[in-house]
Formats: sequence, structure tokens, C-alpha cells
Amino acid sequence: MAQTELSQALQQLSEKARAATEFIHTLKTLSDEVHGNCREVEGVIVAQVDALVEALQARRTDLINWVRRQRDTKVHALREQVQDYTHTLQSTTATIHFCIEALKESDPASFMEAQEVLEERVCTMTRDWEQTMVPEPRIPPVFNLTLDDKTLLTAIQQLTFIQLKRPVVTQPKTDGSAPGTPSMIPLECSAENNSVTIAWAPHPTSCVTGYTLEIDDGSNGPFREVYTGEETVCTIDGLHFNSIYRARVRAFNNTGNSSFCEPLCLQTAEVAWFTLESNHLDHTISENGFTISCDSYEHRVALGSVGFSRGIHYWEFNIEKYDGNADIAFGLSRIDICKEMILGKCGGSWSMYIDNERSWLMHSGEHFNRSAGGVRTGDTVGLLLNLPEKTLGFYVNGDLQGYLSLTGVNGVLYPAVSLNRSVILTVRTGLKPPKHYLGVPPEVEA
Repeated sequence: MAQTELSQALQQLSEKARAATEFIHTLKTLSDEVHGNCREVEGVIVAQVDALVEALQARRTDLINWVRRQRDTKVHALREQVQDYTHTLQSTTATIHFCIEALKESDPASFMEAQEVLEERVCTMTRDWEQTMVPEPRIPPVFNLTLDDKTLLTAIQQLTFIQLKRPVVTQPKTDGSAPGTPSMIPLECSAENNSVTIAWAPHPTSCVTGYTLEIDDGSNGPFREVYTGEETVCTIDGLHFNSIYRARVRAFNNTGNSSFCEPLCLQTAEVAWFTLESNHLDHTISENGFTISCDSYEHRVALGSVGFSRGIHYWEFNIEKYDGNADIAFGLSRIDICKEMILGKCGGSWSMYIDNERSWLMHSGEHFNRSAGGVRTGDTVGLLLNLPEKTLGFYVNGDLQGYLSLTGVNGVLYPAVSLNRSVILTVRTGLKPPKHYLGVPPEVEA
């Protein structure tokens, strides 16, 4: 009996030794597998980081190109100011020399004949200096830009692995339950100009059919639905400038809706940046979208790339080329107006059209408020849209030329210009209204 028990014990021990030998062999094999898996993970990390670096380099290129476009705009504006100052200085110097020669006239009668003309000429020149030759740059040489990299640096520093625990595998709910609440992804949400992009992720254990995205009115008002569908990212255009929007999202399936997630806040740009756009073959627009010319003898309308529905906005056109034989119309329009007639002729547009001697305001084909004073090459036409006051002001070289009332006008309005042959214009956008422009004159044209 004792021998039998011992034999069984030895047999069991032998099996354990054999199993241990096999396990040791397995462990050695797993060691090789660990090396292989490590190389695989390293390759994935390198590829993912390379993709991040490539995306960062592409973004760097975009940012640098944007700054260089601003540089070109600033340099162009400063060159224009140098040309204006040089022209005025030459005229002033010529006037001074002419007056000095006149003062040398020994005959009192001859001097008296020229005195009135000379005094008027000197007064006009002095007034020009006081009104238009402001001794400060039209555009500051500094770039008030600071790259917001803190969030990205923090994200890079926190970049780590998601540990997958294989023994615990949770499948999406298929028991007829409503989905769980989705969550926003702040690092993938952004605001640019008057658009916002919102990204979110589903609840990890929910069966989802689609999502409903809502935003408010930018003034802490009620939410409204802006998207319903299966995507987890949405870009919303045409919002108000300088406004903080709240966004929230919920999921749904055949059973019901989840609750809304906590609202995410995004702020649109304070001032509007836009370029000129036109599909007309007669228009030629520069690569940066700022300079426009026309090959037709008929008026052709171009619109800004961004529309306005709230706030105060100011932009300027510099007249690069003008022979004085055509009318140029500056103003606003609906997006769907006829673009083959002078701006202001149809009901969906408002304009000031101007030649080298005078200007008129126009809406729905009605001309009114004729004003003396025209434009020439090198002049600047500014437009001040004050939507809270419902007015559109026009300025020529900083002086008020006329005002239009927009009372009763609602919806989205686009910057617009119409021009024809022998005219080249360059638009400057993203400008803050000068302080002395913000007041509304007591009389506004109806």
C-alpha cells in the first residue's frame, strides 16, 4: 500500500516537472514575442508622432503665411502713406517757392492781384495738412499677435498611453437602453473668424444612432438645434463676431435620447477678416484675395467672404489705379443680388458711388445725397457698418462723405464693391474703427 501511494505521488510530481519544463519553454518563447510586440508598438508610436509633427509643421506654415500676408498689407499701407506724403510735400514746397517769389514783387498793384489767389492756395494747403496728413502711421508696424501654444504644450506633456485591460471587455449596450451622455473634446474644438468647429465623443458603453448639436445665440440666450446626424464633428458658419457661444450635444438611438453634455464655450473673433470673392470672368483677384481689378466696361460686383449680422465693423479700400472716367461703388449687399450692374441699383444692396468730382448714395436704384468731392489714385475709402445703430458710413481719406440708414434691414449683409475697367482696388480688413468714427451724426440719410 505504501509503495502504491509513493508511486502515485512520484507520478504527480513528474507531471508537475514536465508541465514546468513546458511552461519554461513557453516563457522563453514569450520573451521573443515581447521583443516583437515592442518593435511593433515603437513603430506605431513613431508613425503617430511623425503625423503629429507633420500636422504641426503644416499649421506652422499656415500661420507664417498668414503673418506674411499681414506684413505685405502693412508694408503696402506704409508705402501708400509715403507716396501721399511725398505728393503733398512736393505740392507744398512748390507753393512755398511760388509765394516767396510773389513776395519779391516790387509792384504793389501786381502783388495785390495775386494776393487773394495765393492766400486761398496757402489756406487750402494748410487745411489739407491738418485734415489728411496726420503725423502717425496709418497702420501700426507692430504685430500684436501671441501664439496660443499653452494648451498644445500641456497636451504634449500629458500625451501618454491608454492601457487596454483585456480581461475586462465591455460591449456596447444592446438591451434597449437609451445611450449615455457624449462628451466634448476641447482640444479639437476651435473658433476662427465667425465660425466654430465642435467635436465630441460618444459614451464608451452606448449604442448610438446619431447626435443632436445645439448652440445658443451668442448672448447667453436659448439653445437652438444646428446639426443632427452620425458625425462627431461639426463646423457652424455665419455666426456673430465678438460673441461667446455655448454648445451642447446629446446622443440618441431607437430607444431614446441621452441627456445633454455640459455646455462648451467658444468665442468668435473680435473683428472681421475677409477677402474678396467673385466668380465673374471679368474680375481678376490677387492670390491673397485683397486686390481686385476688372476687364469689363460694365460694372461687376464682388462680395466679401464673410457676412455680418451683428456688431460694429470697419474696412477700407485703397484705390491703386483710377483714371477718373468711371464710377466706383462701395457698400453692402445680400448674397443673392444681381452682380452685373452697379452696386445699389437692386433692392438687396446699399452703396456710395463716387467719381473724381462727387458722390451719391444709392439703394434700390434711387440716387440721393449728392456730395462734392471725389477720389483719385492713392485715396482711401472707408466703410463703417454700425449694426446696433443700423447705419452705414462712408469716409474718403478719413472725412465723412455720407451715411445710409439701415433701419428695418435684418439678416446677413456682405461687404461689396462694384467696379469696371481702369480701376484697381485693395481692401484692408480686420481694422478697428477709429475712435472718432464711432459717433453717429445727428442727421442720417433715409
